[in-house]
Amino acid sequence: MPMNKRLIIKKTMEHVRKKMEDDRSGHDWWHVYRVWRAAVHIGKKEKADLFVVQLGALLHDIADWKLHGNDMAVGPRVAREWLELLDLDGETVSHVCDIIANTSFKGAGVKNRIRTKEGMVVQDADRLDAIGAIGIARAFVYGGMKGRIMHDPGVKPQPNQTFAAYKRDKGTTINHFYEKLLLVKDRMNTKTAKEMAHGRHAFMERYLERFYNEWEGKD
Repeated sequence: MPMNKRLIIKKTMEHVRKKMEDDRSGHDWWHVYRVWRAAVHIGKKEKADLFVVQLGALLHDIADWKLHGNDMAVGPRVAREWLELLDLDGETVSHVCDIIANTSFKGAGVKNRIRTKEGMVVQDADRLDAIGAIGIARAFVYGGMKGRIMHDPGVKPQPNQTFAAYKRDKGTTINHFYEKLLLVKDRMNTKTAKEMAHGRHAFMERYLERFYNEWEGKD
């Protein structure tokens, strides 16, 4: 007999926290925690299936392709192994794995393949954590982990119209704002997330204005 849903969520939280608590790339347990909380909030507002939403949010970065040699299959595969251990029905497993496979941003010109309301909720929650004050902090953490320089005025942002171009891009952290972070607000799926994104987007714009002033030695 499968476990009840509350116990499944609890065990999944424990599993993910143990697996990800030592991450130093900005894709750690606390990123997952924030995405999970935001996904529950958005999911309630949007009347989504909160069981699927929570599993998708908790497992969305269980094996992020960026940290596993650009292997796009590793996240859904690792998630499926865990979900099958919990004896979940095949439809739920497939739904969650589809969310994991399609949540991440893959370049400015790459079409979004999220198909379900639950997937849209999880993707929106993940994207909200990529912008605003926390998004800025995560960008610099990830850039430092990858050995990227903070800013070089001579290096221009890339359009990254394909996933291949996005994966190859090794530009500066400030360029990442223009290649992803500032694009996110207009790519939210749900009404709730669109409303939440405005303040975070505006904060990034103010931050960049301040950054460039300080870069030139101004107030």
